[in-house]
Amino acid sequence: MTSQLDMFTGNPQAPRRSQAPSARLQRTKAAPDEAEMVRILEATGRYQILRQLEPRAIVATAKQGYPRRGVVLDTETTGLDARQDEVIEIGLIGFTFNDEGEIGDVTAVYGGLQQPSKPIPEEITRLTGITDEMVHGQIIDMPAVRALIEPADLIIAHNASFDRPFCEALSPIFARKAWACSNSEIDWGMRGYEGTKLGYLINQSGYFHVGHRAVDDCFALLEVLAHSRWDGDRSPFAELYDAGKRSSVRIFAENSPFDLKDRLKARGYRWSDGSDGRPKSWWIETAEEAMEDELRFLRSEIYRWEEADPLVQRLTAFERFRSRK
Repeated sequence: MTSQLDMFTGNPQAPRRSQAPSARLQRTKAAPDEAEMVRILEATGRYQILRQLEPRAIVATAKQGYPRRGVVLDTETTGLDARQDEVIEIGLIGFTFNDEGEIGDVTAVYGGLQQPSKPIPEEITRLTGITDEMVHGQIIDMPAVRALIEPADLIIAHNASFDRPFCEALSPIFARKAWACSNSEIDWGMRGYEGTKLGYLINQSGYFHVGHRAVDDCFALLEVLAHSRWDGDRSPFAELYDAGKRSSVRIFAENSPFDLKDRLKARGYRWSDGSDGRPKSWWIETAEEAMEDELRFLRSEIYRWEEADPLVQRLTAFERFRSRK
């Protein structure tokens, strides 16, 4: 007689219930595939499925109808100050687009590490995963970078005011290009997103990815820019491209009364301490068509002198976000 122990230890002598082949086949056929499982879970309303972001394929020949060239760019650096910190990694994705703001194909990708002059701070390694051992002896391939940047009509970074100064320190080729900031020049809130960090945007677009490595972040940003959450909605990239074609003005409220600083802050003015090359003053950037209203506010409520003539700088995508060294 077979013991109970045999039944639970998998002893070959243990009796097994026989199963008709047709029953096993029926069960196999009935098992839903991955797409069906996702559909079933999402249909319950109790689950939100994030799909792993798959990088777009690089094409040898771009399809017709997308004559313009763009580059999505990301850098990892040793710190926040482009005047003293250094780029340790750069990621670039070249792509095509048209005048309607529709994205075509990915045409080239480059990612490179570079050894800085000083050891990488521990907090940067924790954030990016990049170690001194990884960058030892590494140099960014500038000919490969130039091959992507030279034909570009537009360079996009998710924090262009951070990335552009670092890139200009790396090569003057970046200073001659039009830049766009996908963080500040797209109304993500209007599109239903709860934040502007890339992690929020990619998750709320239905994906997840490995963050804080340059090329990975570039692919993630490109996917978010191409993603429309509602049928018939223009893509975030189309909005960004339109924003880049508009001029803006930066107005500096130099020598404004100290006791009115809260009025300026409440209106959206920011303080510059002069260390970045801007005047030491409160300043605001606004659309060119809103300039006269802003000047009237300063003259009537801040300076209280109709002849006041605040400094005004006109900006296009070629000047915005640039280094102030």
